[in-house]
Amino acid sequence: MINVKAPEGEYIRSWSEFQFLPNIADWVRLFNALDFLVIVVTNQRGVALGKLTEEQLGEIHANMIRELGSMSARIDDVFACPHHTDVCECRKPKPGMVLKAQDKWGVDLGRSLMIGDSDSDAELATACGLRFLRVRDGRLV
Repeated sequence: MINVKAPEGEYIRSWSEFQFLPNIADWVRLFNALDFLVIVVTNQRGVALGKLTEEQLGEIHANMIRELGSMSARIDDVFACPHHTDVCECRKPKPGMVLKAQDKWGVDLGRSLMIGDSDSDAELATACGLRFLRVRDGRLV
């Protein structure tokens, strides 16, 4: 989790609505210092619901990467699923985004860690053989 979640049933639709969690740049810098890839996998159903376009989502992600980069915190890649539930293989907890990251970056899933805040994140980690850390509001649970 990198940003403060929108209230239930709402969506972050623009960069002006995006708010980093406290200390997120520190987390990312730590993983960078350990020479880990930092890859974001995110469900973005708001696109399928017409709450924002894929272009707007791409803009949010580009700004997120740029802003974190300005704090010396590198995000290596972002994989987003813009689909409704049960119409694809990429929506978490299905493994599609992780498998794409594995193919693109040569990720060793057995030596990787997923950090997330939801049951679907935990299910995805289990399905892909990833270690999992649950967080809430940027803190370990």
